Amino acid sequence: MLPVEPLGDGIVAVSLIANPSKPRGGVVVLDGWLIAEIAATLDAVAATKPSGVVVRSASERVFVAGADLAEIDALDDDALHRYLELGADAFARLHTIACPTVALVHRAALGGGLELAMHCDAIVAVVPAASDKPWRIGLPECSLGICPGWGGTQMLPARIDALDAILQTATGRTNLVTETPAGLFDATAPSPSEALPVAVAWLKDHPRTGPLSQPRAISPSTATEVSAALRRARGELASTLAAEAVLDCVAIGARSGWTSAIAAERAHLVALRHTPQAREKLAQFLKPTS
Repeated sequence: MLPVEPLGDGIVAVSLIANPSKPRGGVVVLDGWLIAEIAATLDAVAATKPSGVVVRSASERVFVAGADLAEIDALDDDALHRYLELGADAFARLHTIACPTVALVHRAALGGGLELAMHCDAIVAVVPAASDKPWRIGLPECSLGICPGWGGTQMLPARIDALDAILQTATGRTNLVTETPAGLFDATAPSPSEALPVAVAWLKDHPRTGPLSQPRAISPSTATEVSAALRRARGELASTLAAEAVLDCVAIGARSGWTSAIAAERAHLVALRHTPQAREKLAQFLKPTS
């Protein structure tokens, strides 16, 4: 079980922690252990019928640095499909729980870390002081020759300008938190201590007593807008296997919906990691540092 703290009025905070067997200096990484703990903890929390949930990180260095690429790369294709499905199932608890959820993001939120945050109803971000180094947020998977696998192609276009979201995802471009496109954050705060009351206030202002069928993502009401952005993106992007995978997933989301799109993400990710481009980039990324 992950740490759970009652905040009053039925609201609880769930803290993401580093895998005790792989502490990584306190950096929180989405690995099989954390995915299982998220699922078990949210099940236990849901049983208490909370009025709201805040998801935060216990790390002072990141919110979540992303998925454990070394763990993923060691899996065969069938095992990777199952791994991605388990992650999707764990994250789905954030929108199927019968109360609003907020991700309190302080420091880097990359790849699966941002996808986890976007599964929440809202994101409250801590904006660094002028004296602090800005942290990065985004979906960098395509820069490694792969693609998002937990709904990133579907959720980012629902939070920021659709064309910008598609271009960023298809190139793996991330943002400094100080330069984040409008719409990604539902609220901001100047420090972690001030962010928690902002998150709690958002929950109280946005009650929800039933489950959602999907997180904030491409939907029938936005499909026309997203399809138009997709046509423009095709004319602006350099063609790579990873970029084409993202474009395909966006098209499937606009045409067939969330479930079909995230299944396509998983299929593309499993296939892409075998391509020469991904093998070269992943080998460099996973190369041990001296």
